[in-house]
Amino acid sequence: MSRVLWQALRLGSTAMSAGFLLSAPVLAQEVSAVGNPSQPNPGSSRESNNVLQELNQYSQVNLDTGPLERINSVSNLQDVSPTDWAFQALQSLADRYECLLAYPDGTYRGNRAMTRYEFAAGLNACLERVQVLIDQNLANLNPEDLASLRRLQEEFSAELATLRGRVDALEVRTAELEANQFSTTTKLDGEALFALVDAFGDRGVTTAGGEDTETSFGYRVRLTLDTSFSGKDRLRTRLQAIDTARLDGTTGTVMSRLGFDGEDGGVLELNRLEYRFPVGNNARFWLAGSGIDQDHIISPINPLFESSGGGAVSRFGRRNPTIFRQPSGSGFGVELKAGDLLTIYGAYLADNAGTPTARNGLFDGAYSATGQVVVSPVSGLDLGVAYSHSYFPSGEVNVSGSTGSNNARRPFSNDVATSSNNLGVQASWALSPVTISGWAGWSFAEARVSDGAVSEGDTATIFNWLVNVGVPDLGKEGSLLGILVGQPPKVVDNDVNGAEDESTSLHIEALYKYPVTDWIDITPGFFVITNPDHNDDNDTIWVGTIRTRFKF
Repeated sequence: MSRVLWQALRLGSTAMSAGFLLSAPVLAQEVSAVGNPSQPNPGSSRESNNVLQELNQYSQVNLDTGPLERINSVSNLQDVSPTDWAFQALQSLADRYECLLAYPDGTYRGNRAMTRYEFAAGLNACLERVQVLIDQNLANLNPEDLASLRRLQEEFSAELATLRGRVDALEVRTAELEANQFSTTTKLDGEALFALVDAFGDRGVTTAGGEDTETSFGYRVRLTLDTSFSGKDRLRTRLQAIDTARLDGTTGTVMSRLGFDGEDGGVLELNRLEYRFPVGNNARFWLAGSGIDQDHIISPINPLFESSGGGAVSRFGRRNPTIFRQPSGSGFGVELKAGDLLTIYGAYLADNAGTPTARNGLFDGAYSATGQVVVSPVSGLDLGVAYSHSYFPSGEVNVSGSTGSNNARRPFSNDVATSSNNLGVQASWALSPVTISGWAGWSFAEARVSDGAVSEGDTATIFNWLVNVGVPDLGKEGSLLGILVGQPPKVVDNDVNGAEDESTSLHIEALYKYPVTDWIDITPGFFVITNPDHNDDNDTIWVGTIRTRFKF
């Protein structure tokens, strides 16, 4: 046969191949309804959206009836009329060359009549099949079949040309999309908190004064920008403005602090800056620029109450202060996973890493080096053991992270540089419908210099614990009922006379978070501090709040 003719048929075959792929509902229109395709504009976001929509339309093929099967007769196609000459010609080609495909129920393209585009696609399938057989010297094309092919190609030339234009345009635009499957993107999330706050009870005897705490109304706004350069990494930039009362100034103890307090006068400032990226499939690294705490890298294993916006209303109830309220701010961290069973964390953070003066910087100022191993033997059960070494220069001592007694915060006074070796045990178990979590923490502080009654090398032991029970979705999906009971950090032993805590404070907290919508929730909550500052001469302090959160 003539190779020249087959070169011409090959050209038509290419266009009709595309037609076969595009024989979706969008093509099941009359010929007169099809317009010329517009030229692509890869730089236009609207054009890209149109491409995605068009590709989605073309992919709406219902394959629920099963895989394609080869048939030998076009008469097996239920939705093609057998009275047309074109049908009969295609039937002849199908009988000879087994070149049509149909679904197991015998339909060609759903339960509707075959359009000219669909028929052209079927014709193209036969052309390609015949071409393959000829290339492999497996077919002997007779003149009648050759004439039928010529005539069919002429009759469907308009449809083939239209389809060819569509395919050419789509190929260009699809190539553009494939070449730019990911581009640098930034996602903005927002959160606004409003809180009505009050505290009841006399001030601690360790603080002069005695005025009552007045009801206050505060707020906190955060704007978080998450930027990704590869689709797997994340640059997080968070801006914050806050003015929510710190109650320790009026109650006389940091045990009364809220989990979302701060008195910055509503000034908008950079609150957090970090870059997180994966290495392989089982490791992630953090570069912490500003505002990074240990729990931003290392899991505190307190899933229901760790969040300041949606978790515990108290500062102490959010996470183990022995491990997760040590010096922080800037540094680096790592997470290593060994399947679902084992996760290892590490972090080194410093308070004033950007200040190049004495007793500051990345290694000479207040810093912490923390590691944790988490074992998850069964789904919903996490067990963690953590160690942290911390150092506080004089004037910046805060061993308990502003959650315990004054002795626990500064066991040798604020004028004595102090180091601390800290051990924490954390656990959480999700038992439908409740989740039980808790921790215990020990800090072993050491005086690094001598000062008055304090000798270099003096030690102090600080202990705290907490257990909480959370009931999610109680009353409404997204709600949370929580009960928390614990002992804030307490000095149980100290080489310095008179610097131990003789009594014991208990922290008792209850809250109920109610989701008004998916984006708004209200949390009334309160907590009680008995023997504040571990001093039974102090009256019980009650702290109540109604926290409302807006997410956007």
